[in-house]
Amino acid sequence: MLYDIKETKCVSACNKVKGGFPYLWDLNVYRGCGHGCKYCFALYTHKYIKSNDFFNEIYVKINIVESLEKLLRSKSWKGEPINLGGVTDNYQPIEKKYEIMPEIWKLLIKYKNPCTISTKSDLILRDFDLINQLAEMTYVNVASTITGIDENIRKKIEPEGVSYERRFDMLKAFKNTKVNTGLHIMPVIPYLTDSYENLNGLFECGKEAGVDYAIVQALNLRGDTKTVFMSFIRKEYPKIYDRLMDMYKTGYAPKEYRIKLAEETSKLMKKYGINENYMEVFRQRYTKQKKDDFVQLSLFD
Repeated sequence: MLYDIKETKCVSACNKVKGGFPYLWDLNVYRGCGHGCKYCFALYTHKYIKSNDFFNEIYVKINIVESLEKLLRSKSWKGEPINLGGVTDNYQPIEKKYEIMPEIWKLLIKYKNPCTISTKSDLILRDFDLINQLAEMTYVNVASTITGIDENIRKKIEPEGVSYERRFDMLKAFKNTKVNTGLHIMPVIPYLTDSYENLNGLFECGKEAGVDYAIVQALNLRGDTKTVFMSFIRKEYPKIYDRLMDMYKTGYAPKEYRIKLAEETSKLMKKYGINENYMEVFRQRYTKQKKDDFVQLSLFD
């Protein structure tokens, strides 16, 4: 697929994020994302650069490596965990051309800085040796967002992401390393991916891949995301359009639905021995490493 690629420069490599995460900083190599996920929550971010084409107009932060090193070597930096790609996927298709992520990993190794990353691509395996090297000296968490087991649905809702099977194979590749791995079932789409068969299949595959934890979250529809997603549903799945419109009047799934989803997925995680408390997993893995290698545990308090 051809993208409208624009090279730009960032003021700083990382943005500080609000609480509720096991990290305080977020690094995005790109603005916009070529995976084309119909439910993407980050569509609104392109408004800040006066663009309406989040999926095809991709901005590359060509100075992000230099900017990151400036941050990591500064006296004020405390070695805090960095999340690699909270807004866009750093392993989206154009990373094949720019190859920025290997340089990011090399810097994290140089400064022994812990990190987390989630991706819908197995391109991350290109950098397996670097990631493994970093995991030998500090905390590394690699997760993949996988919403189902039906490839026919995947090709429609995530057209440029790699297959679900390849994502699970990617997680499995890290199974015998010190890398912590996670399964992100986000979002669960009512009437489309919330069946017992689909959820059970996801956790079964997660168990086989040896994931350390799983996170489940129901679909949220706010702002531009609702417009794009519901237009997609009207075209591809018209039978559930009215039900979803009624369900998402406020942009969120009803509380009763979210409670039921949490109860059902909790049972499945217990069935397959997958930890549902990802913050506890992070805490446990941190405490197994040398204290000097990590940010203080007060981050989790």
